Parts: sequence; structure tokens; C-alpha cells
Amino acid sequence: MVSASGAESRKVTINDVARSAGVSRQTVSRALNDKDEIDSDTKQRVLDAARALGYRPSRFARGLVRQDTMTIGLVIPDLLNPYFTEVAASALEAARTHGWHVVVYDTADRAEEELGTLQVISSQVDAVIGYFSCSDSELEAFTRGMPVVLIGREGRSTRFSSIRIDGREGVHAAVAHLVAKGHTRIGMVDHQARAEPSIRHTWFTAAAAAHGIDGGMVVGADQTADGGGAALRELLTAHPEVTAVFTFNDIIAIGALREARRLGRRVPQDLAVIGFDGLQLGALMEPPLTSVALDTRQLGVLAIEQVARLLSDPRTLAVEDLVVHAELRLSGSA
Repeated sequence: MVSASGAESRKVTINDVARSAGVSRQTVSRALNDKDEIDSDTKQRVLDAARALGYRPSRFARGLVRQDTMTIGLVIPDLLNPYFTEVAASALEAARTHGWHVVVYDTADRAEEELGTLQVISSQVDAVIGYFSCSDSELEAFTRGMPVVLIGREGRSTRFSSIRIDGREGVHAAVAHLVAKGHTRIGMVDHQARAEPSIRHTWFTAAAAAHGIDGGMVVGADQTADGGGAALRELLTAHPEVTAVFTFNDIIAIGALREARRLGRRVPQDLAVIGFDGLQLGALMEPPLTSVALDTRQLGVLAIEQVARLLSDPRTLAVEDLVVHAELRLSGSA
């Protein structure tokens, strides 16, 4: 049984619902498909039993879907962040080539919104792609029987198909570039949305250690431009000797660029700034932003193509690890 919390001991089947409601399997099917052949009391009894047992059949699991009528649920943490907007746009473009529909959900980067979204879409879509922080067991509770492709599942293993982001070499190249420019006091602005350091922080500290420099000058920031500005002030107050900064993402870096100008620091002469993501927006800054860049279009395309693979060969529902590498893209800020 699957509880509302996502804990599972075994798969709930349509037969379990039938036994609980005291009806036949066919009656359960009619009730769940809102057929008129059964009376309203029986239908309600079946729906109550299905809800109590946590039985959520998807259209895909019921065999009602053809590939040319597919609806994909794309789950995004924050559509106000241009990075996720770029990934979503590429996924929509790739889905159109298959004739598929895409419904985009924004979870506001909150765990409770994420689980609520999964509960809502579990019977409305035929496959799920996107960014999730919840556990595999919670995902399984709501997506059983449909293809699932996770994007950026960093620093953890998963039994679902996953597109992993590998920025280790790009971050090492960024730190090496700064060291070659004479910087030995390099700080980092990490995210502070979660308690644990990000994988990008891990890459940064490893790169700093490889060059024998202090990688401990790190502060956290909200993943916004304002958050980046506030974090830069905090970093420079605690470590005024810092002459270069690497940030968790480009939005934070853009905020740091703006704050450096407000503080009278020239970029890159007084303070070098390197972001992560490679947003098109970074090229519009003055100076243009140097970034450890991802191909966001590749992320969206790979996610959709992986759904197509899972549909054509269900055996690949076992983990198939796809990797998108980030590379240093030099510009005017460092």
C-alpha cells in the first residue's frame, strides 16, 4: 500500500480497490473512468476506497494513450529564473517535433508544492520530466507506471532515468583561469535554499584545493539578483581581501556585478566575477558575464528524447544516466 506520505510497502492494484469497495474489478474501472453504468453511491464508494489506498492510475498505465496524444508534465522549481525558462522552452520545442503536449508546473522550489504538484498531475499526464528534490519512493508513489526523467539529479543516486549535470571540469577551468590572472583570494556565493552545500560548492572547493588556495570564503544567497548583491556585500565585509568571486548561478552573478558597481569596484579590474549556467541574459550585462555554461537547449531536448526512448523500450526504465557537461565561457567579467 502507498500512503499519502509516499511510503510504500507494495504496489496497490485495481484488485485491492475492488476488494476494499466490495465490487468487481470492472466496476472499479467504470467508476474511475466516470462511466454512467453504475449508480452514484457505488461510484463514490469506489472513489473513496481508491483515495484511502493511494491508488492513482495514470492514463499511461491504463493503456489509454497513443504516442501521438501524449501529454508531458514538466516540473520546474522557479519560472522566474531565466535558466529554468530556457530549459522549459527547449523541452516544449522538442516535444512539438513528436506532436506532444507539455504542461508546465512551477513548484516555487518548495517541497510541499512539489508533492502537491505530483498528486495533481499523476492522473493528468502520461510522462513526467523535470527537477525534483523529493525521494525516489515519493516519486514512485505518484508516477507508478509512467516514464519519469529527472533533470539535474546531482549528488545522489536514483532508480529513475536521469540527466545529470557535470560541471566539475568547467569549475576547475574557471578557478584555473582566475589563478592565471593572479587571483589567490577567491570567494564563492552558494545557494542557501537548502541546508547542505551544493555540488557546485564541492566542485569549487576541490578546484581551490588543487591550486593550494583557500576555498573556505563562502556565503549563501537567495537565487535572485538581489540575493546576489546582498551576498557579495556579506562576502566582502567578512573577507575584504577577496578579488574574485564564483557564484552558484548567473542570476546571483548578475546581482553581484550590479552591487560591485554600487560599491565602486571595477569589474574585472578590482573584482572578477564568474557565474554558472551560461544564460543568454549574461551577454547583455556590462561587462558581459563570464560563466561556466550549460547547453540549456540540450537539457530540454535530451529529456524529451529520453521519454521517447522509454516509450519505445520500457526496459530502459532502469537508470540510464545521461550527462550534460558545463564548460567555461570567457567574457568580460573575469
